[in-house]
Amino acid sequence: MAKSRLYPNRVKLIVSVFSSDPGQFLKAKGALKRIFGNTDFESNVLDFVHTNYYYEEFGKDLKRKILSFEKLITLKNIYNVKLKTGALERKFSKFGKRTVNIDPGYVDLSKLVLFSTKDYSHRIYLDKGIFSEVTLFYKDKGFNGWPWTYPDYGSKIYIDIFNSIRRIYKDQLH
Repeated sequence: MAKSRLYPNRVKLIVSVFSSDPGQFLKAKGALKRIFGNTDFESNVLDFVHTNYYYEEFGKDLKRKILSFEKLITLKNIYNVKLKTGALERKFSKFGKRTVNIDPGYVDLSKLVLFSTKDYSHRIYLDKGIFSEVTLFYKDKGFNGWPWTYPDYGSKIYIDIFNSIRRIYKDQLH
């Protein structure tokens, strides 16, 4: 009989970083590495074009990168990741406005989960004002979106990125 597990495998931390200022992006990436360790994946620069929601705060011509980190993490108190990235956003703010947006989440074999400070019908409260949502699910050899998945995360380029990160994660588990 197989031994039952009380807790799931460790998961693969991912972070989406966007800004209109490449210098702020580099500072944020350095700070993230100091907190979470070395990265093992960094996407190409992606145009942030699926919404104008952030233009007032960040300006236009936003660019994004997706990072994943070598060290796998446990789900215990996972909400702390969002608290730490929120503190970084505040650290890099100027004149009361963020200069960089840092959205963390994780990949496991069956899903991509993102964290948020905003509640909605498809989000689950974790603790300390942090919610989580399953943004993508894995089926038929690739990630797929839900009706609530952000258009960028549901696009082919993002799906390809998260499938690549999932392959790295799967190799780490073996």
